[in-house]
Amino acid sequence: MSELSLKNKQASRGGESHIKLTAGDIVFNIINYAFFALFTLSCIFPFYYIFINTISNPELVTKGAITLIPKELTIQNYVSMGKVGDLWSSVVITILRTIIGTALMVGVSSLAGYLVTKKELWHRQFWYRFLVITMYFNAGLIPWYLNMSMLGLTDSFAAYIIPGIVSPYNIILVKTYIESIPAEIEESAFMDGASYWTIYRKIIWPLSKPILATIAIFGAVGHWNSFQDSLILNANSPELYTLQHRLYIYLNKSSNLGAIAASGTSSGDSAALASSFNTKIIQYTISMVTILPILCVYPFMQRYFEKGLMLGAVKG
Repeated sequence: MSELSLKNKQASRGGESHIKLTAGDIVFNIINYAFFALFTLSCIFPFYYIFINTISNPELVTKGAITLIPKELTIQNYVSMGKVGDLWSSVVITILRTIIGTALMVGVSSLAGYLVTKKELWHRQFWYRFLVITMYFNAGLIPWYLNMSMLGLTDSFAAYIIPGIVSPYNIILVKTYIESIPAEIEESAFMDGASYWTIYRKIIWPLSKPILATIAIFGAVGHWNSFQDSLILNANSPELYTLQHRLYIYLNKSSNLGAIAASGTSSGDSAALASSFNTKIIQYTISMVTILPILCVYPFMQRYFEKGLMLGAVKG
């Protein structure tokens, strides 16, 4: 390599590593970082504020003395809520529906998404278009309830699982993602004698983990936050109420929850428990119980979520 070309290469590298910013670039970066920092804080602060109130002295919370840091730390609020028996039955129901419903939805969406990519599928275009149409048209609330009732999905745990197994939007995301996988991989497997099921199980499924994690987050959040199906379909079965349904009931009757919690304790603790509970603390504590699980799970899935969502949205 000549000395002149070597110098040009070094100069080029130096220019790439030391980009000179203009005054306008610096101002833009400052405004940009400041805006997103404030935006992030505005998103985080409500959760933080609720949390510090739930672990602070109830008397100080009642007086509005908690602003930025917790005071006189205590977990008594959560211990007291644990004495409300029907709350924990709702937690179990919500966890079960989230795990079972999400697992079945991911499995069906993955398999259906793979099938609609196959030109050999009988009337593939018809089935795919029929699937897309269901995203935009529905019969409404009353026909939906009548349909669920005729199918025997009222006052039943199955009402939380069966209607959500097939998700057209998630199937489309999976289909688009699978189509981005090089076709040569599948063709080489066919040449080696692999069947569709073998290819799906050993090639498509492992390579689709990012998009599967993405739709798993969609499904888990949807199941965890679900409220309408519990309110309408299982209104006569309190043992099947979801956590969000309980939250709705407690927020409407929070002034009486102290007495409900106190009734499940010994007489010596009743007065203290009733005095420690008030409407604001009840609302804060129950809100954190419903929010924390999703907040804990999401950071571990975010890497797959971002990758899967971007690749799955390249083409439709």
